[in-house]
Amino acid sequence: MNRQRLILSILLVVFVVAAIVSYIRMPRQQTVSKVPPPPAKVSRSPKPTGAVATDDRKLRLDLLECTSNRFAGFRRNIFRPIFRGETKQSRPLPMMLPKAVPPPPPAAPVALPPPMPVAPQPPQVVRDMAKFTFLGFLKKDNHKTIFLARDKEIILVRQGDKIAGNYEATTITDEALSIRSLTDGSEMVIPLVENRPLAGQIR
Repeated sequence: MNRQRLILSILLVVFVVAAIVSYIRMPRQQTVSKVPPPPAKVSRSPKPTGAVATDDRKLRLDLLECTSNRFAGFRRNIFRPIFRGETKQSRPLPMMLPKAVPPPPPAAPVALPPPMPVAPQPPQVVRDMAKFTFLGFLKKDNHKTIFLARDKEIILVRQGDKIAGNYEATTITDEALSIRSLTDGSEMVIPLVENRPLAGQIR
């Protein structure tokens, strides 16, 4: 408790000393006894004596009348050289545009090779019969049945049956198959070879 009072008393003394120092150092306003009066102005303009001042300002109406002067034209050639020493040789030459390059001559046409001759297309009956493959035949009671394959399908053909809807099997032997077209009546003999497509000659 005594320690706190000691600290408080020290702070109080410091505060009082600081207040006194600040009061002493505070600036004060100084006073002046009296302000001297300004000097009197003296007019230097001469005063007229006896004579009455007259006003020399007049209105000149002649300045409002403007005379129109005609344009006499140029008296100097503006195209002459400005400097005396300038000659024709010292003048810059006119800019010459480059000559147009002529287009190259057209190239000679390249001869195209002659078209390859197109092989004649076989008749329709030959193309239709080439879709069938001969697998074998079966003989029973003097009647023969041949086995034909087309698109993974096995077809049984006997004498008098139709093949592909437009052809009729007229004769079947051990060696050959004869067919007749129902559209134009032409006949075709096809040799029978196992595991070979049907191909023959038209009569």
